Amino acid sequence: MDTHRFCCSICLNPLKDPVTTVCGHSYCKSCINTHWDNGEERGSYSCPQCRQTFTPRPVPVKNTMLADLLEELKKTGLQAAPADHCYAGPEHVACDVCTGRKRKSLKSCLNCLASYCEKHIQPHLQSPPLKRHKLVEPSEKLQENICSRHDEVMQMFCRTDQQCVCYRCSVEEHKDHDTVSASAEWTERQRELGLRRQTIQQRVQDTEKDVKLLHQEEEDVNGSADKAVEDSEEIFTELICLLEKRSSDVKQQIRSQQETEVSQVRELQERLEQEITELKRKDHELKQLSDTEDQHQFIYNYPSLSPLSESTHSSSIRIRPLRDFEDVTAAVSQTKTEILQIVSQVLLPQPQPRTRADFLEYSHKITLDPNTAHKGLLLSEGNRKVKHMREGRQSYSNHPDRFTDWDQVLSRESLTGRCYWEVEMEVKGRAGVHVAVTYKNISRAGVSSVFGNNDESWSLYCGGTIHDFNYNSIKTPVSGRRSSRVGVYLDHSAGVLSFYRVSDTMTRLHRVRTNFTQPLYAGVRVYPRSTAEFCLHPTRKQRRSAAPRLVVYTGR
Repeated sequence: MDTHRFCCSICLNPLKDPVTTVCGHSYCKSCINTHWDNGEERGSYSCPQCRQTFTPRPVPVKNTMLADLLEELKKTGLQAAPADHCYAGPEHVACDVCTGRKRKSLKSCLNCLASYCEKHIQPHLQSPPLKRHKLVEPSEKLQENICSRHDEVMQMFCRTDQQCVCYRCSVEEHKDHDTVSASAEWTERQRELGLRRQTIQQRVQDTEKDVKLLHQEEEDVNGSADKAVEDSEEIFTELICLLEKRSSDVKQQIRSQQETEVSQVRELQERLEQEITELKRKDHELKQLSDTEDQHQFIYNYPSLSPLSESTHSSSIRIRPLRDFEDVTAAVSQTKTEILQIVSQVLLPQPQPRTRADFLEYSHKITLDPNTAHKGLLLSEGNRKVKHMREGRQSYSNHPDRFTDWDQVLSRESLTGRCYWEVEMEVKGRAGVHVAVTYKNISRAGVSSVFGNNDESWSLYCGGTIHDFNYNSIKTPVSGRRSSRVGVYLDHSAGVLSFYRVSDTMTRLHRVRTNFTQPLYAGVRVYPRSTAEFCLHPTRKQRRSAAPRLVVYTGR
């Protein structure tokens, strides 16, 4: 029996839930509904076999007889059409040579602009003239290779207009253009494609190496952190045991001293109570003698009175202050403070900012203190800008905080915690500006008052084409081109001071790690023909709009 008669012409498989259309053809219920769903946009519905159209959309009727017959055939071995069925389905490219029911194509010919099934492709595989034709995978877009104007195969490519053309187009409309054969363009683009693939593959390899390195770094970080947790827990457990033991020893010593002190106090108390009893008895005897009215009897009995025992003088009674125990408490409290200070230093430092947006989160508004300004400096812009005046001196009053020998000025605000500020500079010729931080008690006169010439100030010199860092009279060259704006980041508690060149990228010029013992103050030293301005504190909106800029660590 020819089982193909019981197959759906849409899916090519045995009918499932067979239904019949008005024209009498049968299909799988799901297949015909899907076919008509796709036709709803056109507003018409047709039979896939006879092409008869229906309006409105018909309701397919179940073919009960065919359904029963299919059930019987299933029992006798009717199987679904094999996956490599030779006939073309909706998803296949049909052979252009087949008549009637078309078979699926095996290859398409770019020269013939036709597709051939396994049977009709044989001449291209056997005939020498046809063997030279270009065969490709089956394609439904072969007509796109035909010139719509001249109805010829487009075998040329116009590089000027970046389009495929036929030979007649290349010698007419495109005669002055850069044209090559389509095969030559294909070869060139294949070469470019190969190079791009090589680049991509190389990048994949490099990226995979980076991923492996990051994976290894992740493992190292996890391993190091786990070991640090394990070691710290062991150390803290040991410290807790030592503290508990020391607490027990201190408690025992206190109780022992308490017992000794109380025993001595009680012993002295008993002696005094006995003495009081004896004195009261003596006083009673004396009272009886005093009450004797017989003068002779009084005189007779008086010598017989027993003498008084030596008195326990009050000076021999030492009132012990509680200072001994208070000293122990104070010592324990001091130990607690020292332990807390040590433990607080064990904590991991907070991560440092990396982008300009991160730095701006710690922006600090800086204003200059006129009482510290050298008389050769002019303050403006709300005491945020300072300019060196080559001629004339300002009529500043005398003040103990004023710099008298060098053109320097300090900020009003003290700086602790995390702070960031930026200084915009204008330098002409060989002039320059020192951007500095310093303790409040820096000298105001003499060589020791110069920023960077002592151990109380840190200064970055920006002048001409050079930078150098100065601390305690030691000058350290700083590499990198000069910038008109310098950013200063301070993490006081962590002991970190960094200077950055502010531009499209934040480039670190120099970093200091030390132990700051006092609050710091921002300062500048301005040379002739130079100005420096502390930039305004940005608003929250400005912070949000600040584009992230990576920090490039090139300095010290």
